[in-house]
Amino acid sequence: MTITAMHPKLQQVLSNIEKVMIGKTDIAELSLVALLAEGHVLLEDVPGVGKTMMVRALARSVNASFKRIQFTPDLLPSDVLGVSIYNPKELEFQYRPGPIMGNIILADEINRTSPKTQSALLEGMEESSVTVDGNTKKLERPFFVMATQNPIEYEGTYPLPEAQLDRFLLKMKMGYPTKDEEIEVLTRTQKQAPIEGLDSVISLDELVELQDQVKEVYVDHTIKHYIVELSHYTRTHKSVYLGVSPRASIALMKASQAYAFLHGRDFIIPDDVQYLAPFVFSHRIILKADAKYGGKTAEDIIKEILHYVQVPVKRAVR
Repeated sequence: MTITAMHPKLQQVLSNIEKVMIGKTDIAELSLVALLAEGHVLLEDVPGVGKTMMVRALARSVNASFKRIQFTPDLLPSDVLGVSIYNPKELEFQYRPGPIMGNIILADEINRTSPKTQSALLEGMEESSVTVDGNTKKLERPFFVMATQNPIEYEGTYPLPEAQLDRFLLKMKMGYPTKDEEIEVLTRTQKQAPIEGLDSVISLDELVELQDQVKEVYVDHTIKHYIVELSHYTRTHKSVYLGVSPRASIALMKASQAYAFLHGRDFIIPDDVQYLAPFVFSHRIILKADAKYGGKTAEDIIKEILHYVQVPVKRAVR
């Protein structure tokens, strides 16, 4: 990866998160990329590795209103979106907002609730608005959903439908810490949780301004062609039953813009696309049965495609 100076404000955010999250710099960086690109993140891993702590640290670092939705089998869509309740004094219905009406939303263990309730997030994630009793409520910027899920092999889980998976800009896994990192975790949490002493380092207005600046990052025609080529090969690969949609191509471009901006550049280079492609594409493709039985994963296929598709040689500068 080309070495560049990281954006100073965003470096402060990452450094702040690292006070709480030990050895998870790459996950914190990718989460920040999704936030800058106005996308959403799906974190998949076993319980207890710090998924919830990551999103709480991110919310505190940018001074955002943080709401948590604990998904359970009996959760209803109205528990997410809110509900209109009749006020006899005012003789009218009044909207009582649900937890989705916040800046940073933790959708905890999203695959433990029914598909009907899972889909309650769809409109907000895609349109930045929700509809309750026929009335559309606009969600304030920034609006960012970080959903966590336990592996499908665990009992009592509902696999997320493809339509909802496609709404997540990135999917990633936390992974277990190393022995040294886990010892440091014990040391830091011996007296109190580090999250309690975490302060914000940028304001919400500054964050929204940075999100707008990300959209101005230059995308050369050769980079666009490279992204489309990668997407096309997921649709024609012999091991893939269903390739990525054009929405995935857009997602990869926007994530690459945010990643370039985070690293102090106003243009995308092929390295950005290559690094982010597995996180953007892996949850959007469906493998054929024989590929699965052969032990292949979506990540394996994407690595093959990245190796096969020719990298642009023209440098993406203005």
